[in-house]
Amino acid sequence: MRRPRQRHSHSGRLPGRPPTGRALTAAERMRRYRARQRAAGLRPVIRMEARVPAVSAGLLTHRVLEARSLAMHCLAAQKVERNPALLNGVRRRLAAWRSRYATQVPRALDEWKAMLDRSWPEIAAFITDPGERAVRLRQSTPFAGVLSASERKRVYAAFRP
Repeated sequence: MRRPRQRHSHSGRLPGRPPTGRALTAAERMRRYRARQRAAGLRPVIRMEARVPAVSAGLLTHRVLEARSLAMHCLAAQKVERNPALLNGVRRRLAAWRSRYATQVPRALDEWKAMLDRSWPEIAAFITDPGERAVRLRQSTPFAGVLSASERKRVYAAFRP
């Protein structure tokens, strides 16, 4: 059985509602709202300002480039997952780069060599890692030839600084 609505005995209206015929205008409602806010110790917001300085344009551009590089490597990882023979091309590309340096191979190429000697799941986890080391090594990646020109163009279009 439903309970009947409770009404105030003195006015016959629902709780929380203004008396009939005495509806507040929008301006009155706003004045009362602001008075409650002031009473609670809150001040009106006149102008929004960031408490911390905004990110500089150079830093923002750098972050966009890092995000683009990560997106390209995620796409490359998906392609290698579907076609593992592409990983052999990556290893050949790295060997060709290393052969250009007779005695002093850049440290990044040595790190890539050590990484590409691991299993594919470890390589995939590394190239899609947002960590500092992965970000640094993605700047000299042997996975550059895995994506087609149209795939690269699509990623570049999505991540414009």
